[in-house]
Amino acid sequence: MTSFPAPAHAVQDPGEPAGPRVLLVENSRAYANMLAAELRDRLQLEVVAVSSLAAAREALQAGPPFFLALTGLVLPDADPSRIARLLVGHGLPIVVVTGVYDEATREQMAELPIIDYVLKEAPDTIDYLVWLVRRVLSNRGITALVVEPPGPARAETSALLALYGFRVRELGSGTDGLEALATDSTIRLVVVEHDLPDMDGVEFTRRARQNRPRDILSIVGSATGGGAPRIARFLKHGANDFIGKPFSREEFMCRISQNVDNLELIGTLQDLATRDYLTGLANRRHFFDAGRRALASSRDEPVSMAMIDIDHFKHINDSHGHDAGDAALVAVANLIGAHAREGDVVARFGGEEFCVLARGLDEEEAVAYFQALCGSIAALEIPFRQRVLSLTVSIGICHRAGRDLYALLSEADRQLYLAKAAGRNRVALQSHVPA
Repeated sequence: MTSFPAPAHAVQDPGEPAGPRVLLVENSRAYANMLAAELRDRLQLEVVAVSSLAAAREALQAGPPFFLALTGLVLPDADPSRIARLLVGHGLPIVVVTGVYDEATREQMAELPIIDYVLKEAPDTIDYLVWLVRRVLSNRGITALVVEPPGPARAETSALLALYGFRVRELGSGTDGLEALATDSTIRLVVVEHDLPDMDGVEFTRRARQNRPRDILSIVGSATGGGAPRIARFLKHGANDFIGKPFSREEFMCRISQNVDNLELIGTLQDLATRDYLTGLANRRHFFDAGRRALASSRDEPVSMAMIDIDHFKHINDSHGHDAGDAALVAVANLIGAHAREGDVVARFGGEEFCVLARGLDEEEAVAYFQALCGSIAALEIPFRQRVLSLTVSIGICHRAGRDLYALLSEADRQLYLAKAAGRNRVALQSHVPA
């Protein structure tokens, strides 16, 4: 048995839970080495590669469980059915990776819980396998909802989704499905049958879209018959896709995976538009959007707008280089993010400036809150190469009732200037809260 451990930066301490593990059953050492290296380097997975049935059995009995098996069908001590039975017996989803396309064997394998059947010689096979493993791994954090009356068809859909790694919920009516969407934010995928007892799938889709837009929920309609008109109705009323019954396992897998991929792509694009690339905090654009919403819901309660600036930041860059400046920005951003309470709006405003909009604090609490932040930053020790960096910040606060975001920012910026002028590493506050 040959093990390909995760790279050093991904190795876990003995006391930590084991990370995701993949079992690779492959008689070609060269191919096993190549595929294992790609999975290790690109996905930071632990890959255990074996070249015989006996070694596979030993790997399955030793160590933490695997979440997926990639297996060939040619081993020196087993035929295809024995290999598959061993893996299925341990509850493992299987991806068959083989150099031989045999329709009879493929049909035999189709009766087993196999995610996909991949030919080694096909172009870009390694890239496809890395994508597939990533997809199954990511699916474990997603809840898929199946809205369909109980029966064999629902059981098949749910079983396939569970095979692909999803957490699966099953409900038999549109009303129950809509209630689940309203209360369970982990549901990112819905497969809905057209014929429901209380409404049709199109009506369910229309209602679901009122509160769950396409960027956070993918809806796949399904039905037996109905043709193009039914497909068009689903799509026009908000479905992302439609799959007709009966469907093949491969078609279902491809459609579901593409829809979830699209959700993740939308999320990535939204992050690029709203998050600062270096620190991971919200950016200036997002701060204005989120800040306005926060102020609109604050009624007449006082709010605390804080502008935070790293003192002598140019000196850090000039003395230690821009890499040191980046390390300082990341460290300060992480501390501000950790200090923030739920509901606070935090962002990197630009350059070495950050801002925080905090609600529900009186003047004394606001001063204590930001003084604690100022002190925590002053105590920071930032490792950088062979040295440790330290720094301070100045904080200007505008504490008052009001819904004019620009006015609050302007006054906080003025208070920041006063804090700098008074010697830095301090908090300056202007308060005007009507009685």
